[in-house]
Amino acid sequence: MVNIILIALGIFGIVIAVFMLIYAKKKLGQANNFLSESQVRWKDIKREIENEKKEAFLKVKDELHKKRQEFELDIKRERVELDRLQSKLNGKYETLEKKEENLDELKRELQQKERTLIRIEDTLRSDEVRLKKMHEDLILKLERLSNMTQEEAKKAILESLEAEVRLANQKLIQKIEDEAKDIAKNKARDIVVSSMQRHVADLVSPHSSGVVHLPSDEMKGRIIGKEGRNVKSLEMATGMEFVIGDTPEVITISGFNPIRREVARRALEKLIADGRINPTRIEETVEQCEKELDEIIEDYGKQAILEFNLQGVHPELVTLLGKLHFRTSYSQNVLVHSKEVAMFCRMIAQELGLNPELALRAGLFHDIGKAISADVEGTHAKIGADVARRCGENPIVVNAIAAHHEDGAFASVYDPIVVIADTISASRPGARRETLSAYLKRLENLEEIANSFEGVKKAYAMQAGREIRVIVEENKLDDDKSRHLANEIVKKIEEKMSFPGQIKVNVIREKRVIEYAK
Repeated sequence: MVNIILIALGIFGIVIAVFMLIYAKKKLGQANNFLSESQVRWKDIKREIENEKKEAFLKVKDELHKKRQEFELDIKRERVELDRLQSKLNGKYETLEKKEENLDELKRELQQKERTLIRIEDTLRSDEVRLKKMHEDLILKLERLSNMTQEEAKKAILESLEAEVRLANQKLIQKIEDEAKDIAKNKARDIVVSSMQRHVADLVSPHSSGVVHLPSDEMKGRIIGKEGRNVKSLEMATGMEFVIGDTPEVITISGFNPIRREVARRALEKLIADGRINPTRIEETVEQCEKELDEIIEDYGKQAILEFNLQGVHPELVTLLGKLHFRTSYSQNVLVHSKEVAMFCRMIAQELGLNPELALRAGLFHDIGKAISADVEGTHAKIGADVARRCGENPIVVNAIAAHHEDGAFASVYDPIVVIADTISASRPGARRETLSAYLKRLENLEEIANSFEGVKKAYAMQAGREIRVIVEENKLDDDKSRHLANEIVKKIEEKMSFPGQIKVNVIREKRVIEYAK
């Protein structure tokens, strides 16, 4: 049994050995194949390396050839540039040699001129000494001839020149002043005329009347009432005086307050229309008219503000503007006058390149003080300025209101603009009515002022008091004094008189020589 196992093991070992030998031969064959392939591949790789080496060598050779050619070209260019620079340097060198030669020539010439100048300087020095001596001799001779020293002669000449220069300066200043006055007068005339032409207004402004017309004389008795109680109630309720005279069908309302006068007129017209006239009805009607008039005043003020599209106006100023509708000045409605002044101010400001809205506000509010001047002490200009300041108006507007009658100093260009616009509105034809006695009085005052000066022969007021012609005695006053007289007359007229527009003072001086042939 054991032998069999041993035999089996021996056979199994032989089989394994055979298989292992076969496997080793197979692997050996594969190794030989791989070695053969590797040798073939190595030959291919070696051949490729040789090829690439040859190609790289050729490329390097080509690159070296190209670089050599480029290097040779650069060397050629550098040689050409060097040759050019060498030629240029040679030319500059030659130029420098020529300049050096020229400088040597100039140096020789300058040395020659220097020697000449030294000779001339010596000559001039000797001449100067000689002239100085001659000058001293001449001064001594002049002093002996004029009996004056050099300082006295200088002083006399300077005084003479100073007098001549002063006289020439005075003439030049006078000429410049005259030209400036003419230019300013023409420019101002153009601006004022342009502003007046652009505004169209009624010749006569509407004004309130204090007269009430009755339907019949019988109504007078009803208005008076039993023992005059109705008219007394009217006077107490309105604060006005009702004048019932002999004029048929007319009652006159008298009083200083235009608002109260308008209330009284409206109340009386309503009572006449209603027919019921008794103290109770009178008080109710007057109270109703007062409320209506307050609303009307507000409407007039608002219309004026809206007409000019003003912004930020204080309510108190609006109310005072409305009250101006019932106030007149020389029969001119003050609200209408204020609107005209506002428009003229705006136009003049536009012509001068100023702020038109600021000028318009100053013109519109310039007479605002007249609305309460009866209740507050002071001039209407001062009162109006205080009201405008309290209502937050611009300081320029406030000062224009205060100075529009030249009661205060002008603080801006808007102040004289308001004065000019106020004068235009007040002095245009039909704006204000003037009584004959006041007109004659103004003419007399003009002639009296002119005749009060010494040297005046005669004086005539002409053109409705807009010109005064003054004839002077030619032996007492020369031309300069006549000019001074005209200025003095102007100043006195401005001091003593109040007038619209301007008054021309024309001083006439003439010398007449009369002979008779016999």
